[in-house]
Amino acid sequence: MIPTEKIYSADDSKYDQKSVSARLEALFLNNVGLVVPREQIIAAARNPITGKEPENWHQRLSELRTDKGYTILSARDWKALKPEEYVLANVERRETAAKRVRPTPATWKQVMARAENACEWREDGQLCGLKEGAIDPIGGGTVKLTPDHTTPHSVDPNSDPTDPTHWQALCGRHQVMKKNFWDGATGKVNVIAILQAASVEQKRQALSFLEQFFGRDR
Repeated sequence: MIPTEKIYSADDSKYDQKSVSARLEALFLNNVGLVVPREQIIAAARNPITGKEPENWHQRLSELRTDKGYTILSARDWKALKPEEYVLANVERRETAAKRVRPTPATWKQVMARAENACEWREDGQLCGLKEGAIDPIGGGTVKLTPDHTTPHSVDPNSDPTDPTHWQALCGRHQVMKKNFWDGATGKVNVIAILQAASVEQKRQALSFLEQFFGRDR
């Protein structure tokens, strides 16, 4: 559910939970329905002892949606929001997929060699290609490649940990994007998430298709 009005959070609390994820979760739960901008997120994510800003805060934020099932809105979901503004719509959590298996260290080494230490995500025929340790020009932060099931876990949870063809190397941004494209509870395509990630031109094409399918006057 999208809030009816845009109200900014005035939260300047210091969060001392042990992990970045826990600190961000506490921040959003303290500000349900309020707009939380990037600056507040970074402030909450900082190490409470050293004050250091974590490089992976944006990935931990995305995991609150995909791994914990929170409905955190961004500019893709609510046009009133500016880029890098977020709102936790409510405290309810969606059902998420079951625990995942992982490739063996030897298998992951083979995957990384095949990928040449770069993200293997392809979109419109274009390879992402972000290298391990590089800076993501879109999502920000240092690229950390992690193993992903070639077939979505929600469709087939029995990927072979010893078979490199069952795995691919993805950067954090594309890990999150793929998770958003598949409903972990049902194994079905998440059409809304795909449309949110689509370009304006692709959205127009989808709208044109639906108008023809249903009839423009319906």
